[in-house]
Amino acid sequence: MPIDADLLDLLPKVVALLFTGALAGTLAGLLGVGGGIVIVPVLFYLFGVLELAPDSAMHVAVGTSLATIIPTSIASMRAHFKRGSIDTDLLKVWGVAAFLGAILGAVISGYVKGAVLTGVFAVVAALVAVNMATPNGLRVADALPANRFASGLIGYVIGTFSVMMGIGGGTLSVPVLSAFNFPIHRAVGTASALGLAIGVPGAIGFVIAGWAVEDLPPLSVGYVNLVGFVLIFPMSVLMAPVGARLAHALSRIWLRRAFALFLGITSVRMFYKLLS
Repeated sequence: MPIDADLLDLLPKVVALLFTGALAGTLAGLLGVGGGIVIVPVLFYLFGVLELAPDSAMHVAVGTSLATIIPTSIASMRAHFKRGSIDTDLLKVWGVAAFLGAILGAVISGYVKGAVLTGVFAVVAALVAVNMATPNGLRVADALPANRFASGLIGYVIGTFSVMMGIGGGTLSVPVLSAFNFPIHRAVGTASALGLAIGVPGAIGFVIAGWAVEDLPPLSVGYVNLVGFVLIFPMSVLMAPVGARLAHALSRIWLRRAFALFLGITSVRMFYKLLS
């Protein structure tokens, strides 16, 4: 019985999404990044192959990524919590602040063009990659601000930009915490928990923003594509604990190098997409 040509054409995309989920989950546990740093560029590329309008492509990529971050963050957070690497005191302040910042980020994203989101993603990823590639990174102070409002403001900004990039917060919070002399393993663990506070309002915001938009990929709820979500998140959840174990097996310097490498590659690809 001959295999349908459409099925053969679809198979590589399905495999790519499954692999993306596995890699995203591993990175979520390893680096506390929620996996969005991988998911967004891959989805953006796939939606381009499907000839989706560039503006919609980036919005759907970011919205779908935020949705997948929710279950991935839960799995990663549980794994890090068992190892005692989540700073619950900091999470009480930054969790609320990041949640509120994520709401603002979702509102802004609903009004700007896809090129703006792409530019934000590329620029911030490049800056963070340069910072993390240095031996010790940027050192701002020996500790986070003692004032809860000042500390919370940092979490608020992280939440806002993370939603606009479709990431779980670790991409920004890990280097920021490192800049305030925060232990890298606790920074990664705490970042994994921030992903939930960012992913929930972010995903809901993108659903609302894209609700009346036409010509979106099949089975999309607003700017969240259910096909991408269903194929990515199971592998992501499965691999998140593996990444968490690797995080505690690797040295601090190798964690920084791995983080910088992935961010650098991603930034270059997004700049290329933006300028082409």
